[in-house]
Amino acid sequence: MKSFSESYKEAGVDVTAGYKAVELMKSHVARTMTSSVISGLGGFGGLYELDMTGINKPVLVSGTDGVGTKLKIAFLMDKHDTVGIDCVAMCVNDIICCGAKPQFFLDYIAVGKNYPEKVAQIVSGVAEGCVQSGCALVGGETAEMPGFYPVDEYDLAGFSVGVVDKDKIIKTEEQKPGDVMIALKSSGVHSNGFSLIRKVFTVNNENLSRHFDDLGATLGETLLTPTKIYVKSILSLLDSVKVKSISHITGGGFYENIPRSLPAGISASIERASVQVLPIFDLVARTGKIPERDMFNTFNMGVGMAVVVDKNDADKAVSVLNAAGETAYILGELVSGDEGVIIK
Repeated sequence: MKSFSESYKEAGVDVTAGYKAVELMKSHVARTMTSSVISGLGGFGGLYELDMTGINKPVLVSGTDGVGTKLKIAFLMDKHDTVGIDCVAMCVNDIICCGAKPQFFLDYIAVGKNYPEKVAQIVSGVAEGCVQSGCALVGGETAEMPGFYPVDEYDLAGFSVGVVDKDKIIKTEEQKPGDVMIALKSSGVHSNGFSLIRKVFTVNNENLSRHFDDLGATLGETLLTPTKIYVKSILSLLDSVKVKSISHITGGGFYENIPRSLPAGISASIERASVQVLPIFDLVARTGKIPERDMFNTFNMGVGMAVVVDKNDADKAVSVLNAAGETAYILGELVSGDEGVIIK
């Protein structure tokens, strides 16, 4: 007998909409499948067979995150096919910081009302993020929660699991004064600081539709630009030079994230003039009259990741990253001290 409950539907939950959403998302999920996936959608768990070729001491590395209030921009613009990329990016970019390769991803979508086509759009973005990072979308959950979320809104979160050989985990304690920090350009605001963004611009449909010459796009298009996924570029770098640390620049900006990858007694000295700040951040600072210190302590400012290598490997590292499609450049160097980050 086909599953259906009229009583549950009257309470606001339509199980048939859930079945339709699964059917609509199947083609997107199929794009992410790898030879390690041994189960399809619909089971109680996603089955994944780890390929341990070349890995002597496998260590699993996990990361979880959501998209945050950037979703408010998607609601206003009624554009839902990119936020899934953000969700994947926030997880896999963390995992790669210790040298682990993401293997699979699961998402969680909570909606006020299940509109199957909208859910499928969200999942299409998740699938694209998985393709960009080389991991499989092995499962997920869509929860219809009437009375908890407004009917036209949703929340999106997920998690990823990666693997790294224990002997190849990045050893951040080996960093020393004189090592070079390299910046990897961000694609924009990524998925952090949107509570401040929304306050600065009093976000509404009219403001989001406004075109800015400095941005070369509307404010909405710029803000909704998905988070850059650095996995494949970093994996290429790890195969080419010895990487001493990687920082994913998320909420908290430079001042919070870079020190997380530094050992005690070592700080990062960054020349302010070397930071290639994106136009959106200049616009935010100017419009909101936000002090520069706060900007660097909230946003990525145009640097999505910072990588540390020996000074003798710096030129090669920049070359490898640029060849992999990144915009990479020297950001600063490590010095003695406990300041964490010094921007001068």
